[in-house]
Amino acid sequence: MDLEALRTPTRFLRSCGISLPPALELEELENWWEAEGKAISTMIDRMGTPWLRAFDRFGHRVDEILYPPDYRRMLLQGYRAGAVWHAFEGVGLSATFLIGYLTAFYDAGLYCPYTVSLATAMALHKYGGPDLQARFLPPLLRRDNEVWQGATWMTEAGGGSDLGAAVETIARLEGPQWRLTGEKYFASNVGAELAVVAARPEGAPRTVRGLALFLVPRYREDGSLNYTVRRLKDKIGTRAVPTGEVELRDSEAYLLGRVEEGIYLILEVLNVSRVANSIGSVALMQRAMAEALAFAERRVAFGRPILQHPLLRRQFEERWHGLRASFALAWTTVRMLEEIRMERPPYSPRYHLFRLLTHLAKYWTAEQAVQTAKWAMEVYGGMGVLGEYPAERWLREAMILPIWEGTPHRQILDGLEVMARKGAHRALMELLSPEADPQALEEMAERVEAHLRLPPEEQEAQAEPLFRDLAQFTAEALSRRFAPQAD
Repeated sequence: MDLEALRTPTRFLRSCGISLPPALELEELENWWEAEGKAISTMIDRMGTPWLRAFDRFGHRVDEILYPPDYRRMLLQGYRAGAVWHAFEGVGLSATFLIGYLTAFYDAGLYCPYTVSLATAMALHKYGGPDLQARFLPPLLRRDNEVWQGATWMTEAGGGSDLGAAVETIARLEGPQWRLTGEKYFASNVGAELAVVAARPEGAPRTVRGLALFLVPRYREDGSLNYTVRRLKDKIGTRAVPTGEVELRDSEAYLLGRVEEGIYLILEVLNVSRVANSIGSVALMQRAMAEALAFAERRVAFGRPILQHPLLRRQFEERWHGLRASFALAWTTVRMLEEIRMERPPYSPRYHLFRLLTHLAKYWTAEQAVQTAKWAMEVYGGMGVLGEYPAERWLREAMILPIWEGTPHRQILDGLEVMARKGAHRALMELLSPEADPQALEEMAERVEAHLRLPPEEQEAQAEPLFRDLAQFTAEALSRRFAPQAD
């Protein structure tokens, strides 16, 4: 157990065998966070959350999202470092997730804008026509203070999991121009210059097959607002990112990909965010453990620091192994996303393996983040529930992770579907075979096959114990692939 590796993100990444490319300048970004960013992040969380100015002094609708001055400085650190552009012009897609990991260690909410901006850019790069790319992609890839932000808006008031029934936004084609009318209820990174939006073309069936994906700019071609913001949400965590209710009224929009393949594009966007959610969950786990370690080293009870008590020491050891296993699972999804990112429907078996791993990772790491943050609060004792100390914040920040981009129920059901329909569990067992105990692997494979032979209602009702155990088994097997890098 290398508890020293808990103290900073770069130490932990190296302890997991991750090479940090010099061109990424990750340690420089970490030094900025230690010197300045931590204090800014704490201030934003306590008293500096965004607010909405709907009208200017002359009564014109502007829907301006206002922040404390230091927020913008904090936000730009990641964009300039390459939280988006590295995926297209730099070290590669994995570099964006390394920046995301470091960001989420210091501010879990701030990772959200980078995530949805990356997902927007990836969808535009993959499915936008040449003219659309030439117009909108360069601003998303800027490396200066004028960089544009992206957003991904799917959820409406009726809910997010059942998109086929819940999406009421209608897309109408007027000549060459699509126009969207509807409302998005949980619009993260509201105020972004571009958003990818789920909508239903007129006359399309009220199922997921009737959905399409559109690019919606902040402003119309004539310079007027293309969408308006009804209000911002008051949330327990992720206070750094503005989440609002968006109204679309004949909003100018551009179709991405083909209409009939819209649901596949929507799920691709969601899966990028799910991978990021897993990375952010592990980073939050590390931060909560780092805070617990700093407290346990100095808090004296019964004549010695509480870290020296056998029970707490054992808990740290267990959490350490759980952290490394969770990282192994999350990072494997990053590597697979980089491999299959340009695949289009119909997808390969490798893509469906990525889907299964993504559902397992999102389900497992998010729950581990909540439990680790709760445990860190317990290490603090009574001090842990006080807003003036850091432990309570990480529990607040963790609570959104199981919900964002699909609840645990959604991950279980979608994971079950990709096993039942695509046989992705067989590819998973093959992936794990070099590291897993052969007998345990055979038993897990037989357990999955037996479950898939159950009647559909029973399959769903009994799915969680299987999915939970499969996620843990996968994480622990993959962790054997990750060995420390020498400095």
